Amino acid sequence: MDPEQYTIPGITGVDVSWSIAGPGSRSYAFIIDWHIRVVLALAWLVGAMLFTFGGLTWPTSGARPGASVVFVVFLVPLVIYFFYHPVLELLLRGQSPGKRMAGVRVVSVNGGTPGVSAVLVRNVFRLIDCLPMLYFVGLVTTFLSAQRVRIGDMAAGTLLVIDERPPPQSLELGAAEGEADFATRDLAEQILERWPALGLDKRAAIARALLKKTHGSATDADALDDDSLRVRLAALAGRR
Repeated sequence: MDPEQYTIPGITGVDVSWSIAGPGSRSYAFIIDWHIRVVLALAWLVGAMLFTFGGLTWPTSGARPGASVVFVVFLVPLVIYFFYHPVLELLLRGQSPGKRMAGVRVVSVNGGTPGVSAVLVRNVFRLIDCLPMLYFVGLVTTFLSAQRVRIGDMAAGTLLVIDERPPPQSLELGAAEGEADFATRDLAEQILERWPALGLDKRAAIARALLKKTHGSATDADALDDDSLRVRLAALAGRR
């Protein structure tokens, strides 16, 4: 397998391939996300101290701040900093603001969107990947591993790929087309690319199988003609 490509056999006979994000794209996304979470954490800390203490210093006179005040002022910024990645990667289905700007996405090794456990494991191991400083271990690992993954990806069973059809249309599609994930959209795109070369019966069978897998047994795929099947696949792939 090409070390810069990741391919899995499709259930319909059409393989699904992704371009693997290299260290450059990964670093670019990390730098953007790091600045965002630092700014958010510092903004909360400064705002909370000004509101609570009237300044940026710990009060030296009067009653000692209670535990709830300490939590709101000092622990919330830590929560923002350390939970930024896992929360956003779950909410944005494998992306974060930095990953979105860099055009990359986290996927599981079977091609789907990573679940809660995979995202948590991936981000817990971020503590190791950041050793001894400046993301050194993680960056070195991406140069040495075949799929350009860091230790957190190895532990979680995930990898970072180039997101060739980014969000606005695909998010709109998700609501309209039964939450089609990244792998399903990519598979639909590849079927459409090979549509003219496939025989009428074969492409109809492949398209119906994919639509049934995405929408369930209640779909009307069996009643669709060739043109209608192609239109449904185009919508699934996020084409306008």
